[in-house]
Amino acid sequence: VMGGSQGASGINALMTQAAPHLKNLQVVHLAGERDVDPVKSAYSTAGVRAVVLPFCDRMQEVYPAADLVVSRSGAASLGELSWFGLPAILVPYPYAAEDHQKLNAEIFVRGGAARMLEEKDASGENLASLISGLLADSDAREVMGRLSAELLPRDATMRVVDYLMEQPA
Repeated sequence: VMGGSQGASGINALMTQAAPHLKNLQVVHLAGERDVDPVKSAYSTAGVRAVVLPFCDRMQEVYPAADLVVSRSGAASLGELSWFGLPAILVPYPYAAEDHQKLNAEIFVRGGAARMLEEKDASGENLASLISGLLADSDAREVMGRLSAELLPRDATMRVVDYLMEQPA
């Protein structure tokens, strides 16, 4: 579970509400500095095994352990999800400029790589239901992960370099 480098209070609140319905999970939750203690407490009270951190700068070690990701839908996060071929539940930041996070999420939803849950329509119960449903369906997660990996080009950096090299000086 991640909300970006500062955490996401909306996702943190949803996950703490969902926790009582998610008994048999192991969760890694990047909560941001201000929400670590309340999120840890909520998981503990619910009996959910969870590692709650303010931030992680070693995501290359965390992503491979994930079966499913709950995340905001910023460009960097989506790029990482695609790189690691991970299925996701995307909860776009509702106050993003020009609603760009929702637009980003829609690309992954249309591509079959993610489900979207808008914060205004979300509850802990419906998030828990979505998580449980996807975790119970390994075939769906496998397809979502494969489609996620196919969404973004693996050679994006070289494409940019090639384009720039072709431009007149």
